Amino acid sequence: MPRRPIFAANWKMNKTAREAKLYCAEFSALGIDPSIADVVICPPFTALDSVRTSLPQTIGVGAQNSSNHLSGAFTGEISIGMVAETGCSHVIVGHSERRALFNESPALLSEKLDRVIECGLHAIFCVGETLADREANLTQQVLLSQLQGSLKPILSELSTRWTQLTIAYEPVWAIGTGKVATVDQAQDAHHFIRSTLSGLLGPQAGKGIRIQYGGSVKPDNVKELMAQPDIDGALVGGASLDPRSFYEIIKNGASQ
Repeated sequence: MPRRPIFAANWKMNKTAREAKLYCAEFSALGIDPSIADVVICPPFTALDSVRTSLPQTIGVGAQNSSNHLSGAFTGEISIGMVAETGCSHVIVGHSERRALFNESPALLSEKLDRVIECGLHAIFCVGETLADREANLTQQVLLSQLQGSLKPILSELSTRWTQLTIAYEPVWAIGTGKVATVDQAQDAHHFIRSTLSGLLGPQAGKGIRIQYGGSVKPDNVKELMAQPDIDGALVGGASLDPRSFYEIIKNGASQ
């Protein structure tokens, strides 16, 4: 059975609640056909309620992060229960910026994934190599380490709940740089990830889990990327901040 495309907008630390409402009004007016793909918008925490109440129910809302703790003395953190209460359907886990800037380890990310899955939400789990890794021919080694390090500790749970997991392959050297992995580079990495998932979770999960590409995705390059057999969507950063740009990415990508 073909995997349904999934396109997610990661706004990062951009847009106030007021700006988010204006964006959602413009995006909704463009009229995305909900039958062509799953669409998720991930705003900052402060705009989650504004986005949820301003979008059609057919469009998902995601948090960009959540804590590995359920509650307690963790100033500034947001628990998965708090995220769920806002009406979120998805949570991004392990974005390269969280790994690099906030020192999030595979073990910590495994705990976060566990919380998201347990709460019944859908995790978008990010993996990807740096430019130094790729130039040293370490891409597969890095991806294997990231996948095994965070998925192995929760294999028993994922074995029956893998449909709550999407993988986002984001080569760090292509995020926000304007550089895009070649089609062959992207497909090779996605194929390796799928093979690794099959080894960890079994062939059904390996075939069924969706894998997005992220890294300077634009309306004019998404179609070629989506034509590859193992690429099932896109996690879009800067280009998703303009509603028409994100709409065009979805329309062009889902047409494959």
